[in-house]
Amino acid sequence: MGKVTVTNSVTLDGVMQAPARADEDTRGGFVYGGWAVPYQDSVINNKMGELMAKSKGSLLFGRRTYEDFYSVWATRTDNPYSPVLNRTHKYVASTTLKGPLIWENSTLLKGDAANAVAELKQQEGHDLGILGSGELIHSLVRRDLIDEYILLITPIVLGTGLRLFPDGHNVRLRLIESVVSTKGVIFARYQPE
Repeated sequence: MGKVTVTNSVTLDGVMQAPARADEDTRGGFVYGGWAVPYQDSVINNKMGELMAKSKGSLLFGRRTYEDFYSVWATRTDNPYSPVLNRTHKYVASTTLKGPLIWENSTLLKGDAANAVAELKQQEGHDLGILGSGELIHSLVRRDLIDEYILLITPIVLGTGLRLFPDGHNVRLRLIESVVSTKGVIFARYQPE
């Protein structure tokens, strides 16, 4: 059976919206895009590099994150991430996209995203990693389909923005690994209890 792992940057108050760029996601008038960038350091970069090197599964995206990742990473050659992202198989949950998808190695999930992910998990060794994709994560949390959370908990409180766990989500987690960066970011791996 496969495993679903969420990897996301979050603020102390749980905001996951637009950690990388000011223009990444301005829904709801969000003006704090790029909040995680000042907190990057070699500790976090090394941990993320280790994760990417070990990853043998596929990626799972919601439409908005898929399109954003494609626009930022698909054609870049100045980093070690683009080749990995390009060759990794990507599943996309969307009710508005039509196939074929523009990024190589991409498959559009059909029907209800949570049902499609439940089916993919049944395949032996079919691990799925989710980056960003808040709405998709929320639908999977409701169905208890997430097996691990890798959170980069950043020491900032924004007071507004889309949160990883919105009101109404009750998730109990068990810490299995943690590392603190030089800038106070906690790299934490959790599994649901």
